[in-house]
Amino acid sequence: MKKVFNYLIFSGFILGLVSCNDSATTGTEVKDSSKMEHKAMFDLDKAKTDLASHNQKFMSDFKNGDSTALAAHYASDGMVLPPNSDAVSSANLAAMWGGAIRMGLKDLKLTIDDVSGNDDMLAETGQYQMLDGKNNVVDKGKYVVVWKKVNGEWKIFRDIWNTSMPAK
Repeated sequence: MKKVFNYLIFSGFILGLVSCNDSATTGTEVKDSSKMEHKAMFDLDKAKTDLASHNQKFMSDFKNGDSTALAAHYASDGMVLPPNSDAVSSANLAAMWGGAIRMGLKDLKLTIDDVSGNDDMLAETGQYQMLDGKNNVVDKGKYVVVWKKVNGEWKIFRDIWNTSMPAK
């Protein structure tokens, strides 16, 4: 009788473990499936294409000397972290870009190296060149831009760059 009792307890214990394991596995599968569906909904290649299009517009606005249009590329809480300067908040972006244009910068070339992220935020790294009115390279270097989705549109949240040119 004692052996039967121990067998029943042991069997119940094993059955309980198997039952818990099955429900945990099912729960995990549902969670993983949900993550896969969410991930499948976000198309990183499309996001890269969107950013390339935004960058084309940004370069065009720069070449046209339109500091107001340049500032409009940023989120309302956007910020620029330029080299050798304090951070610039969104309220002062048009003035910052206007100053760069008045200094003689006439063209900006951006080349995307990498984009990663999700449907809320993206990190873009790349190379830049700033040119004067005679098409001379005034500065070149690398940049990081963090993009944020605002009302369904990508806006620049953080923008930082630094030169690759030697100090004079």
